[in-house]
Amino acid sequence: MLKFSNSVSFSSNSTIRTISSVQYVASRARDPTFEKYMDHYKKLVKVIAIQDLILANPNKNPPSVSVDFLSMLSQRLHLNRGAPSFLRRYPHFFEIFYDHTKSMPYCKLTDKVVEISRLEAGAINESLSLVVKRLVRVLLMSVSRSVPLRAVFKVWRELGLPDDFEQSVIARNPQLFLLCDGNEPNTHVLKLVGSYPSDHFTAAVEDWRVLECCKEDSKVARTELQYSFKQGFPPGMKLKKTFRTKVREWQKLPYVGPYEVVGEKKRAKIGLKGLEKRAVAIFHEFMSLTIERMLEVEKISHFRKWFGIDLNIRELFLDHPGIFYLSNKGKMHTVFLREAYERGRLINPNPVYEARMKLLYLIMMECRGMLTMTQESVNEKHDVQDKDVRQISVPSVLDNTDRDQ
Repeated sequence: MLKFSNSVSFSSNSTIRTISSVQYVASRARDPTFEKYMDHYKKLVKVIAIQDLILANPNKNPPSVSVDFLSMLSQRLHLNRGAPSFLRRYPHFFEIFYDHTKSMPYCKLTDKVVEISRLEAGAINESLSLVVKRLVRVLLMSVSRSVPLRAVFKVWRELGLPDDFEQSVIARNPQLFLLCDGNEPNTHVLKLVGSYPSDHFTAAVEDWRVLECCKEDSKVARTELQYSFKQGFPPGMKLKKTFRTKVREWQKLPYVGPYEVVGEKKRAKIGLKGLEKRAVAIFHEFMSLTIERMLEVEKISHFRKWFGIDLNIRELFLDHPGIFYLSNKGKMHTVFLREAYERGRLINPNPVYEARMKLLYLIMMECRGMLTMTQESVNEKHDVQDKDVRQISVPSVLDNTDRDQ
């Protein structure tokens, strides 16, 4: 196993790091585009959590949850101003109605959101063959060609898996997948059935190398392309001469690809630096398999041991600011694959991503576009609003102030 030393920094200062991990995160060069994106995305995370609770009640017509139930979960859902306030903040997403039979307010999804959810589910179902390949690729990167099922549950949405993937993907492909009991009670391990040659799949970085090699104006020397990764640093980041030299040396460093088997002899041969670069390659490939080319660090950490990586992955992302960008907005660490984005959007979007961006747009809208309502119309539609005539505010779509943070 590779053991990454906290004392060595692959940072723009090219110095020995003596600061703590928290200080290291705080001292990173920030990218305003990704930070602005996260201002909205962290709100979407809360909204999606409530959406999942609502959709978990399909027997109700319409699917809904009581506002009182959400209020009890306010702390867990990080709704600091309470559930009612949060729900009313996003009228394009949630609709509050009064259930006379139970004498309490309930919350359901708006027709817009239901339609978008169907679009997303349809896009996922139409790409099931790609979904299967993604899961096979994840298992191929594992040392034992297996991962805990609970780890897959952590990233099922990020990998674009259907919510019933145990049945629709795993059970329907017994020639590829096998569920086994884990070492702990009530745990399962997902295994890859059969064997695959190391060159069966090509890593995403290889596609970039081919394109870069064909460019007449390529900034990377052809002699260095074999082991290079695309680099793009945050705007305003000071790149000292010593740092540039270190990057060039790292780019030339040979490593074992994410789908190649690494035995103990090969592990000892390639050394610590080679293993560290292999870890970068594995996470680069893993993130290339995700729908949005972004992932919470906590979620990806569940695969660390199974990928044969023994290092602090958060610091690994910080050590390579030209490849990854780490944001700590919204009480979570989220990593982006820099090369996949331009001006805050995916360069090569997919149908599932496009559907999710529609949801993010509704979050950005907040109360924008909602009409002034009289007491009569409010009672008729919601049954839960205040007595006075009230105008729903229309804040700017680009307002980054998170009042529920």
